[in-house]
Amino acid sequence: MTRIAALIAATALFAAPAVAGTYSAKPLSVPASAKIIGKDISWACGANGCQGATETGRPLVICQDLAKRAGRLESFIVDGRALAAADLDKCNAKAGAPTALAHAN
Repeated sequence: MTRIAALIAATALFAAPAVAGTYSAKPLSVPASAKIIGKDISWACGANGCQGATETGRPLVICQDLAKRAGRLESFIVDGRALAAADLDKCNAKAGAPTALAHAN
C-alpha cells in the first residue's frame, strides 16, 4: 500500500501543470465592448487590441470566435507568435460585423 501511495505522489510531482496560453489580437476597429466573453476565453479589449489567456489550445477556433464577435482582425498572436497569414484569412472568413453587447441593469 505504501508503494502505491509513493508511486502516486511521485507521479503527481512530475505531472506537467496546465499552462495557459496567452492570446492577443488587433481588430480592424475598436470593439464596442471592453470585455468580450468568447468560447473558452475572456477578452479584455481597448484601443491597442484585445488580450486574453486560456488553457484551451485551439488558436484558430479561438481566433474565429473573436472575429465573429469583434469583426475582422488585423493580427492574432498566440504565445508571442503571429498566426500564419493563411490561418488569419481562415479566421477572418468567419468575421461578422462588430456588435455592441447589451448589458443588463
